[in-house]
Amino acid sequence: MSPSARSFFTKEERDRITKAILNAELDTSGEIRVHIESNCNEDVLDRAAFLFKKLGMEKTELRNGVLFYLAVKSKKFAIIGDAGINAEVPENFWDDIKSKMEELFKQGKFIDGLVYGIEQTGKHLKKHFPHHVDDINELPDEISFGK
Repeated sequence: MSPSARSFFTKEERDRITKAILNAELDTSGEIRVHIESNCNEDVLDRAAFLFKKLGMEKTELRNGVLFYLAVKSKKFAIIGDAGINAEVPENFWDDIKSKMEELFKQGKFIDGLVYGIEQTGKHLKKHFPHHVDDINELPDEISFGK
């Protein structure tokens, strides 16, 4: 039986993901979230877009939130960037990150894949949305879980 969303990663692995998010957000006003579910019974981009809105990610001041969505039993994942970051990154940016993540996932390196995606996203957020003195962390950094 495959693991549920909550048990897919160990506590140490979840901590590593959260640390990657914190590091990626250090010098940027951008926001990164990771959401994990067991199953996705619809189009993965539709589900990720629904969760993006449900998690309030479109409410960041500069519209620079990014969601990494994984459905572990369904073996699906997506990356959703908000309008602000999408206007700044190169044309194939998300596809390139997703391809590398998929390569790592196929090797069973789920943590490495997520950390890679988060780090690459953080580099672009820092470049286009630098941290300002009055910046606040607009969204939680912890992993969120669905059904």
